[in-house]
Amino acid sequence: MPQTPEPKLISGNANMPLAKAIARRMSLHRGVNVGLVDARVERFNDGEIFVEVFENVRGEDMFIIQSTSNPANDNLMELLIMADALRRSSAARVTAVLPYFGYARQDRRTKARTPITAKMVANMLVGTGIERVLTMDLHAAQIQGFFDIPVDNLYASPIFALDIKSHFKDQMDDLMVVSPDVGGVARARELAKRINSPLAIVDKRREKPGEVAEMTVIGDVTGKTCLIVDDICDTAGTLCKAAEVLLENGAKEVHSYISHGVMSGPAVERVTNSVMKSLVITDSIAPTDEIKKAANIRIVPTAPLFAQAILNIWNGTSVSSLFEQDTLGPIYDGMYSV
Repeated sequence: MPQTPEPKLISGNANMPLAKAIARRMSLHRGVNVGLVDARVERFNDGEIFVEVFENVRGEDMFIIQSTSNPANDNLMELLIMADALRRSSAARVTAVLPYFGYARQDRRTKARTPITAKMVANMLVGTGIERVLTMDLHAAQIQGFFDIPVDNLYASPIFALDIKSHFKDQMDDLMVVSPDVGGVARARELAKRINSPLAIVDKRREKPGEVAEMTVIGDVTGKTCLIVDDICDTAGTLCKAAEVLLENGAKEVHSYISHGVMSGPAVERVTNSVMKSLVITDSIAPTDEIKKAANIRIVPTAPLFAQAILNIWNGTSVSSLFEQDTLGPIYDGMYSV
């Protein structure tokens, strides 16, 4: 496909600050102004979503930046309608940039007569004419197989590794990476390898969603600074309980690194009042004012990562190169003193 002069970005209402930050970073890399395509995404009085693109996009390589976070259904419909508007306007290619892929937790049938909604959402995205998906830390890696189009799944762990080496540079020998459940061991092991730390697991038994009945620590955390690693923090119940159990088992202090801060319901209050020293989340989901004001919640930016990934896709170069800290470090140069 012939290259267009510049990649074109368009954003829905889900996370406009991140979209603008990605555009700024791309402008920095390209040495020319890369702005968001002028468009309106609004609602009629009855709640219907309407999209109008004010710029010519014929033959352009378009990137729609839209997390399908809360309200998930509205943000998903915005994404689908924007994709349809671009396809009908003769865009050469439409790539969906989903910093947070909603419905990813419904990736399998856990009991009889339940849906696999993540697959259904994948079908909807492909059916709208989206030709490529760029996302970060899918809840389950096999969701990539739900799509019949290329899916680039970025990882937050290289960013977290940079942050950890900056903020815990005097405690690196005392760090212990902890997975809050057995299912997240692969994700925690990946970060543990990057910072050369041992790994522990909190085994939990859940009676029903949102409730944790019992927790057991697998591994010796005595005297360790524990870093809990997970992809999603929703109501923060599991996270806060895991922090308590780790301290009861002799941990010196507990911090958490979470890719997507869903932070619904009482989550912020729970984290603020918890024994955790800090919770670090990315801006894949637009943080609320309550999150920004929380003393022990810190937000790390993903705009440099997504900006470079979009440029690599547009240029036809490697996206997997961004999985390596040596490649990512210069992109975040100046943000962390390692």
